[in-house]
Amino acid sequence: MNKKNISLFIGILILAAGAAFYDYPMGWDRGADYLTNKIHQTPFPWAKQVVIPHFWNKPYVLGLDVAGGAHLVYKADVSKVPSGDQVSTMDGLKNVIERRVNVFGVSEPRVETQKVGDSWRLVVELAGVKDISAAIKAIGTTPYLEFREEGVEPIVVGESGVVDLKDTQGFKATNLTGKYLSRASLDFDQTTFQPTVQLQFNDEGSKLFEEITGRNVRKRVAIAIDGVIISAPVVNEKIIGGRAVISGNFGLDEAKRLVSNLNAGALPVPIDLIAQQTVGASLGESALQHSVKAGVIGLAVVFLFMILYYRSLGFFASLALLIYTVLVLAIFKTIPVTITLAGVAGFVLSIGMAVDANILIFERVKEERKRGRGRAQAIEEGFLRAWTSIRDSNVSTIITSFVLYTFTTSIVQGFALTLLIGVLVSMFTAITVTRTMLRIFLKA
Repeated sequence: MNKKNISLFIGILILAAGAAFYDYPMGWDRGADYLTNKIHQTPFPWAKQVVIPHFWNKPYVLGLDVAGGAHLVYKADVSKVPSGDQVSTMDGLKNVIERRVNVFGVSEPRVETQKVGDSWRLVVELAGVKDISAAIKAIGTTPYLEFREEGVEPIVVGESGVVDLKDTQGFKATNLTGKYLSRASLDFDQTTFQPTVQLQFNDEGSKLFEEITGRNVRKRVAIAIDGVIISAPVVNEKIIGGRAVISGNFGLDEAKRLVSNLNAGALPVPIDLIAQQTVGASLGESALQHSVKAGVIGLAVVFLFMILYYRSLGFFASLALLIYTVLVLAIFKTIPVTITLAGVAGFVLSIGMAVDANILIFERVKEERKRGRGRAQAIEEGFLRAWTSIRDSNVSTIITSFVLYTFTTSIVQGFALTLLIGVLVSMFTAITVTRTMLRIFLKA
């Protein structure tokens, strides 16, 4: 036997065993606990100190349709945002919401922006969240911060704000919003001892703030939170450095909450919840169990067919397919890939393509055997002649998966990603794993 093939086969077995325990660490843990218990029962004094460690247990990342949770759709008001800045503004909104939902410990939250006609939508999927109302409240109460200068628009004064604006004609929006906020902090007015909120803007925001205060000297500049003006101080001079103060008639707890929300991210545009869908965890778990059951039955039927039809060739192909399965699941855990029902469908489809590659090879081997070639030569020739067909079919599937993943969203992306990973791994198992085993065990 070729030592190189044997070494490669041993390496494949070690890799497959490691991947199998990584996929299902309970199998290793039970064996480790059993051996640890047996060692402790021996009469040796040192035996009590021996503990066989458990395998690394990294959980799978489950999607909304499997783990349950909430699917929320928000409408973003970008009417005051120039058309050329809307994409970057929505990206900023997405980043803010992602920081907000991470507070709930959501595993791989999905936050996406979508343009529907002339309007924008923000889609938030929170898998595994139990207190959905709290999540909605946290997302919705993230403040929309903006600065306004004197204009002709109507004035809105908050219930807690004490702002006398009768001597002005109103305020109009400026380009300075929470998008440019770097940091917020709690402070106290040295005269009134009332809590205030200190704001520090980034470089671009500092320039905007300097411009706004520069053209509004001896005029009022209003600070509005969620459309409510809470303060409208008179600008005494141009302010350089990007620092602002929100002072109003609010208590300490309210000021702390405002600082927390602003640091988590002030929304660059206001949003409204327009659709909500709740998925029960029990429904998703049931669907996943049925999907896994279907996958196991499908694998068993494929194994049976391959062994009955191709005999010894089919046996090694089935073993390679088993190795393929544990490797793909290990990759899903490592990336990690969010497991959705659509993703499971993509994985099952990739199993079919892995079998297809073996069938192409074996049919070529049969043809070479009919031409009078020996088994070893027929196997080598079969792999060589089948490679072109395998390569072309898989490359076309890879291109399709890449296009689907790049230009679609949500469910279709999950399907495309699992299919793409499955096809790439299937090429390795069909050409390398199956070929190595056949070279070792079916050489004669």
